[in-house]
Amino acid sequence: MIVVAGEALIDLVPQDAGEEPDGGRQAHAPGAAGGAGLPALAPRLGGGPYNTAVALGRLGAPVAFCSRVSRDVFGEALLDGLRAAGVDVTPVQRGPEPTTLAVASIGADGSAGYSFYVEGTADRLFEAPDHDSLPDGVRAMSFGTCSLVLEPGASAYEELMRRAAASGVFTALDPNVRAGLIPDADAYRTRFKSWLPSVTLLKLSQEDADWLGGTPHEWLAAGPAAVVVTHGGDGLSLYTRDGTELRVPGEKVDVVDTIGAGDTVNAALLHGLRARDALSDGALAALGAEGWTDVLRFAARAAALTCSRAGAEPPYAAELA
Repeated sequence: MIVVAGEALIDLVPQDAGEEPDGGRQAHAPGAAGGAGLPALAPRLGGGPYNTAVALGRLGAPVAFCSRVSRDVFGEALLDGLRAAGVDVTPVQRGPEPTTLAVASIGADGSAGYSFYVEGTADRLFEAPDHDSLPDGVRAMSFGTCSLVLEPGASAYEELMRRAAASGVFTALDPNVRAGLIPDADAYRTRFKSWLPSVTLLKLSQEDADWLGGTPHEWLAAGPAAVVVTHGGDGLSLYTRDGTELRVPGEKVDVVDTIGAGDTVNAALLHGLRARDALSDGALAALGAEGWTDVLRFAARAAALTCSRAGAEPPYAAELA
């Protein structure tokens, strides 16, 4: 079982960013039409950890989601989306607070920028669950994005990550930096470094790496067994504690937008490692260049499919066969 811990939110995406695909994850709500001079916005289910959980479910991995979700109409839609993907929602906490909103703007190249509405929202009030509240047989936990920034929930997610690592659970971290939400960049960079001893797999984009500072070798020395850096359409790089370094190219695709591509990479990496029984430090070391190349190529292929359609629409296992 893989547990993904972090925020679930609603992305408000310009409707001209692309057509809604069959089986898509649009959240129906009033007030989505644009006014004079403003684009019409379509509400879509999202949030980095949420997308990761959905992608894992679609790939066929046993996965549960751990978060705090509103009881409002958006919260209900978020839970329905998880269930439809086969995600266990038993660990989800509920509350009367509203759902976090992220307003997306899509660049000419398909890249996405965000403005967030987070004050008083449900996922900020997440509380670290006790061991008995999590599913049996947890082998890996995944963390990242806004949930490790916004207090008081950030400290609760951090506690859960440290506790999981201390108990021998494989931990994956994708900081997925949203600089606009970080009031003190230097304090966050220091906090990021403090997480690394509790991280098995660090995955981050080249943009995140540049913003955070440091190098893969410095991060490896602080704790992780492996670091994966994504380079958009140019592929992924791998660095491991035992000295393996390699890079795989991206897959060419007509990009509609890049929403959810990094989250799909998270899921594909975890799914690929689980399929090879490599969710541990020792197993990662034994994977070797050939095994890692297969995992990274799978992740690149999955991300490319996500970029080929509007919104965070990760692929199903059958599409990657």
